[in-house]
Amino acid sequence: MTESKFVFPGEEVASEEEYLAAEGTFAENGVIYASQVGELILDDAECVAKVISPNPPNVLAVGDIVYAVVGDIRSTMATADVYVKEGVERRLGGDTYATIHVSKISPNYTDDVSKELRKGDFIRARVTAIKPALQLTTKDEHLGVIRAQCGRCKTEMVISKKGDGLFCPECRYAMPRKLADDYGDVDLK
Repeated sequence: MTESKFVFPGEEVASEEEYLAAEGTFAENGVIYASQVGELILDDAECVAKVISPNPPNVLAVGDIVYAVVGDIRSTMATADVYVKEGVERRLGGDTYATIHVSKISPNYTDDVSKELRKGDFIRARVTAIKPALQLTTKDEHLGVIRAQCGRCKTEMVISKKGDGLFCPECRYAMPRKLADDYGDVDLK
């Protein structure tokens, strides 16, 4: 028989003598507690206690595609603030500060992060690690810079005629970037 009721975080839901703590629960000193708001399910057939949230948190997982803004450039890495997970409209829960190691930026060899990414660039990236810290890659063809502004005059950059970087139509400043295959075609609304 499976029993269910609505519970809140920290509420005692079962004993470890009868059930194992599963999704949405945790065990402490032989007692199982709810770790999230939701419906408690005590599954006698599987001997598990779990809490299913009606609105689960939007957390990142390895393999997720995300949109972020480059926050800083260092010699061997870039940092970025992740704002959205592709295909999900709700805000992200959890850590959204990420790093991109120089070896994870481009499929080609690069030893200078600033030749591939710049502070303020909007990027599409894939999550490669969650712990110990959020890590991203832009190596794939569909990943990389999707929108950028000129570092001199803040005009939106366009793809250069050679297709190897970006060009400012206002001040004529050119610079290389690791571009996504659809640079400039992405709606950021």
